[in-house]
Amino acid sequence: MGRMHAPGKGLSQSALTYRRSVPTWLKLTSDDVKEQIYKLAKKGLTPSQIGVILRDSHGVAQVRFVTGNKILRILKSKGLAPDLPEDLYHLIKKAVAVRKHLERNRKDKDAKFHLILIESRIHQLARYYKTK
Repeated sequence: MGRMHAPGKGLSQSALTYRRSVPTWLKLTSDDVKEQIYKLAKKGLTPSQIGVILRDSHGVAQVRFVTGNKILRILKSKGLAPDLPEDLYHLIKKAVAVRKHLERNRKDKDAKFHLILIESRIHQLARYYKTK
């Protein structure tokens, strides 16, 4: 998908391996991974943070290949999914930070312009999630 408020075309992306089977060296079972996900979600971590921890600490490259489901779907089935979608939450957090900056620096026209862009992205995402 292209960029909304930038000139770039957004072509770069990480390349996933074609092989979708579980690596032979991974000793964790599907249930072990799910238990780890539940434990980390109860600590208040987002699905992407959970994925990073599982990748770095437990050697699970792709949760979907091990469990058959994505992290968010696993959390939804257990009722542990976050109230706000993660991308929308981070955009709102960014908009709040820029607003706070604008309270202190009223003449910052650049920040004011970028706040408008951030808020339009928030509205775009909200519209997407309402239809979904």
